[in-house]
Parts: sequence; structure tokens; C-alpha cells
Amino acid sequence: MNYQDIIVEKLENAGKITINRPDQLNAVTRKVLEEMEHALKEFKKDPDVRVVILTGAGDKAFSAGADLKGGIFTPETDSVQGAKLARLGQEFTEMIERYEKPVIAAVNGLALGGGWEIALACDVVVASENAQFAQPEINIGLIPGWGGTQRLPRLIGRNRAKELIFTGDRLTAREAERIGIVSKVVPPDQLQEAALELARKLASKSPIMLRLVKQAVNRGIEMDLKSGLAEEVKAFRVCFTTQDFKEGLTAFTEKRQPKFVGK
Repeated sequence: MNYQDIIVEKLENAGKITINRPDQLNAVTRKVLEEMEHALKEFKKDPDVRVVILTGAGDKAFSAGADLKGGIFTPETDSVQGAKLARLGQEFTEMIERYEKPVIAAVNGLALGGGWEIALACDVVVASENAQFAQPEINIGLIPGWGGTQRLPRLIGRNRAKELIFTGDRLTAREAERIGIVSKVVPPDQLQEAALELARKLASKSPIMLRLVKQAVNRGIEMDLKSGLAEEVKAFRVCFTTQDFKEGLTAFTEKRQPKFVGK
């Protein structure tokens, strides 16, 4: 596929997708979503890619959300079209959440609306010191439609999430780190290297175990504790069927670094 609005790179064992619309604050269009979905599918087929990094071009924005100026919707958009637009974004964020490889969001600057919702669907968020997060949809007579009303409360609690969505107020990177949305905050010029460093660390682990952890956590959080523990047992059981388990235990006894192959 000839990508026009994203940049796709392979860095060591990491795939990197950059929304490349800096003049529009990396605002998301249908085309951007289609291109990112295609890139993720290609990285999924590549066994050398063990982690994916999502980021935005430039230092002003990860993504300012849906491209309002680009006509992704207008005052004439009806309820049927609106529902289709919500599902379009939800299908993409659900793809990230279900993706079998870890996805790291490297947030540089603004992550607003749909941009923040994309970051919320990622497994880990690393942010620059100038990053800001908000669900400002309330200010134009909308609510978050790409998962914000569901994922944000699960991350930070119901009342704090409602306050942020009610007001549309922005969070700084440090505030987002304090309440558990962001894992690490670094100077802007160190963001991409910090994301790549984390990707290297994850790529050194067993791809199977990373997938099993992601599945167990994501599925379990929707269940009661008893059912979640049963889900954990299922995943734990699978570990013993893999070459990576045997390699990991052998490497431990031999006091060397394991070489996981994803089998």
C-alpha cells in the first residue's frame, strides 16, 4: 500500500507508525484510520516485529482527534452517519486493544478527543513533557465516541473520568502520569528514543507470553475476580506447551539471557 498520511518504519524488532499530518495537528480522517489499520495488519504478519509504536509527526501533536476541518462530520451529519463514525473509530481502537503484539503510544504534544482515545487503547503510553490530554467533545456538543466513556473510567475511576469528560479540561503529562494514564514522562527530544528503548525491552521477552499477558489482563478486567482468575489459569497453562518456557527456564539455570523465538 502506498501510504500518504502515515509513515511506516521498521526499527530493529519494532514497527513504527507515525501519523504524518503535522500541519493539521495529525488530525484523523477515515483515510488515516484505513492506512494505520493496513500497517498494523502488515506488522502482525511480520515475525520480526514484536512491538508496535504509534506516534505523531512533529512536536505539537500526537493527534488532535477527528479532523473537523476535513469534514469527517458536519452540522448536517445525521444520527445514522454519526453512529457509523463512532463504530469506525471504535473498530480501530478495538483492533489496537486486541492486537496480539504490545502497542506503545509515544505522545508528543496534544492528544485530544479521538487522539486520546487511540492512546487509551494502547498498552503503554510514554509522553513528552509538553504532552496534553483531553476529551473536549463536550465543547462542540458531542461526547467521546471512540471508547473514551468506557476506557477512561476503567483506567482512572468513574468520577474522575466523568469530571474530565464533563469539563473537557486538559491534563498535563505529569498529571496524566500521576493518575496512571502515562507510564513515563521524558523531555520532548528524548521521547522517540524512550519509546524505542521500551520496545527493545519488550521485544526481548517471549512474544507468546506478551500476548498471553495482554489477553489475560484485557479479558479479566471485564470479569468478576473468580472468572478472571480462571482466565489466568488458562493462559498460565498454555505457557507450559511452548518452547519459550523451556528456553526461559534453561537459560535461568544456565545463568544466561534467554533467546525467545515465539514458539
